Amino acid sequence: MLGKKRMIGKKIDELEIGECYWAAHTIEDKELLLYLGLTDDANPLYIQHDYASQTPYKRPLVPSVMLFGMVSTMVSMHLPGPGSHITSHNMTFPKPVYHYSEVKFNLEVQSIDMPNHLVVLSVTGFDSNGDQVICGSLHVTPPYKPESMTASSLDNFY
Repeated sequence: MLGKKRMIGKKIDELEIGECYWAAHTIEDKELLLYLGLTDDANPLYIQHDYASQTPYKRPLVPSVMLFGMVSTMVSMHLPGPGSHITSHNMTFPKPVYHYSEVKFNLEVQSIDMPNHLVVLSVTGFDSNGDQVICGSLHVTPPYKPESMTASSLDNFY
C-alpha cells in the first residue's frame, strides 16, 4: 500500500451550496444476501417470499439500513468523497423498496460551516415509478487537507 498515491475528495473550501451528485443502483439478490449474511439479519420480511406474500408488502423488502449504506458509499466515494465522515444523519423511508428495484439517489450540499468543518447534505431517493423512497439529511466532515510528509520529516535535521 505504501507508495500508492490516493485521491481524497473535495475539501470544504472546494464545495459549493447547491452542488449535487446523482447515482442509480439496482438492488440484486447477491447484494441482499451479502448484507444479510454480514449483519446476521434473519428478518423473514427481507428474504422469505412466502412470508412477505402474507404481509401488506406482498413481497420481500430491501432493508432500510442497506439503502443508507448506499448513501454512505456515495458520500465516501463521490460527494464530498474519500476522506469524508458522516457525523449524524436523519432519514425517513416513506415507501418500501423491493428486490430488483432501481433507486435513483441524489445528494445535494445544503450548507457549509467552515469554522466547524461541517457540511449538511440533503438526501433523496426515488424508485422507477418516481416515488420517493428515501429522504433525509446528513452532517458530514469533508476530507481534511493532509499535511505534507516531507514538511515534517526533516524537522530533526537542520
